[in-house]
Amino acid sequence: MPRIRSSVDPVTNAPTESGLDILRAIVDGRRPQPPISATLDFELVAVEPGAATFEGRPGEFLYNPMGTVHGGYLSTLLDSALGSAVMSRLPAGTGYTTAQLNVNLLRPVSARTGKLRAVGRAIHVGRTIATAEAQLLGVEDGKLYAHATTTCAVFPMG
Repeated sequence: MPRIRSSVDPVTNAPTESGLDILRAIVDGRRPQPPISATLDFELVAVEPGAATFEGRPGEFLYNPMGTVHGGYLSTLLDSALGSAVMSRLPAGTGYTTAQLNVNLLRPVSARTGKLRAVGRAIHVGRTIATAEAQLLGVEDGKLYAHATTTCAVFPMG
């Protein structure tokens, strides 16, 4: 599988736009979805200050040896919603990274489950620490498949 390389090095290039502006540009199609979205078949579909929503369609390519979708996929959807909810509240020149991720997996997921929606909400975004919570819901059945919380480290970039 070819490697997808970003044209922007996040270590040396501080963003000149706020996190919310960057995320809105992704949702509006003015910026591409991050490369992991193509790898795992999910995308950022909505953002507002302090909240972000991702949707993904689990398939057999995500199955573990038990014949269900690997918990890492659910965790990645939740982590993406959590981090983007935090990012949506960050000013230009500020970055974040997940420092702690707590995930509760509630029921198995398969290709038959259908589309999943991860909705993240920032709880606290400070100068050095941020926290958020998220739920992973079935779009068709409305069931709660997992929920999570995060602590993120916030830092100046560039």
